[in-house]
Amino acid sequence: MWDLAYAQTAPGASGPSTLVSFVPLVLVFVIFYFLLIRPQQRKARAHRELLAKLKKNDEVVTSGGIYGKVVALTDTVATLEVAPNVRLRVQRPQIAGIVTGEKTPAKEQ
Repeated sequence: MWDLAYAQTAPGASGPSTLVSFVPLVLVFVIFYFLLIRPQQRKARAHRELLAKLKKNDEVVTSGGIYGKVVALTDTVATLEVAPNVRLRVQRPQIAGIVTGEKTPAKEQ
C-alpha cells in the first residue's frame, strides 16, 4: 500500500521551466558586469589615455612607488630621472600616474 502512495504524483505538478531556472544566473552576471567588469574597463581606458598623453618633463610615479621626471620616451620604455644624473628605464605601462601636486619646500633649519 505504501508503494502505491509513493508512486502517485499530483496531476499537473512539474518543476520550474528552463527559462525560470536561468533567471538567477543571468541576474548574477548582470550584477557582476555593473559592479566589477565595467569599472575595471573604465580604469583600464583611463590608464591607456594617461600613457598616451605622457610627455617629456612630466613628473610621474611608477607602480613600484618611484617618483621621477620623464626625460625620454619610446613606444615601450620611459626613462625617468629620479635624482640628478640618476636615470631609470621602466616599461611604460608601469607608470601609475602623473604627479600633479605642488612641490613642498624643504624644511628650514
